[in-house]
Amino acid sequence: MNQAFDFDNLALQQWEPLNETRGVDLDPQWSGVIDPFWRSECGAQLSQFLVCRLKSGARIYPPAPFRALELTPVKQVNIVILGQDPYHGEGQAHGLAFSVSPGVKSPPSLVNIFKELERDPDISGFKVPLSGNLESWGRRGVLLLNTTLTVEQGAPASHAGQGWEILTDQVIALLSAQKKPLVFMLWGAHAQSKVEVIRSSAGWREVDRLILTSNHPSPLSALRGKTPFIGNCHFSLAQSWLAQRGIEHDWVL
Repeated sequence: MNQAFDFDNLALQQWEPLNETRGVDLDPQWSGVIDPFWRSECGAQLSQFLVCRLKSGARIYPPAPFRALELTPVKQVNIVILGQDPYHGEGQAHGLAFSVSPGVKSPPSLVNIFKELERDPDISGFKVPLSGNLESWGRRGVLLLNTTLTVEQGAPASHAGQGWEILTDQVIALLSAQKKPLVFMLWGAHAQSKVEVIRSSAGWREVDRLILTSNHPSPLSALRGKTPFIGNCHFSLAQSWLAQRGIEHDWVL
């Protein structure tokens, strides 16, 4: 890890109920889902939870929970990769699923993602990058969305079940309702539990959706079971499927 990092800026600093996205440049379509959520009972409870945890001294990551949405407006989304919750190590999470802040060593799951991209015979031009920062994917239409958007240091899933999943289900439903080709890459049981959210969205048309499922890229499961992550060819399948519909995409970082 780059020891020159300002660690104070790598964690959430404050949380103001009903003003959580102040200063964040969000697509109005995202805001149309997020703003009503904060005015709901569930949103108010989540805000109260975050304020209380910060007041208690909890170190919460990432510093910008909506970074993935900020990078990728609704109309630009071609591919959705679902994660579970942010990395819980110091300085790792920065608001995009599986991605890490510049200068941070790639975690094992991200190493396996790069390994699969490098292995896939139908992917051209990919070289394992020095950085595990995936923001360039976000700018090119890949929404890297965790289903829980905050976590406490050293405590995986510590903010699960507090309300984030309700909001991110609404984000998934908004995307699936779009009248455009869209790929969902669902790795592991948690991501695959969102299939029903995708399929039950208003305007759902199977012809416009490619849902790819396999094991999670974690070393515990990447090579196991009937659908191992390594060898799933999801990246080339998504690229080819989109190309057939006139959408060019590459995985170069």
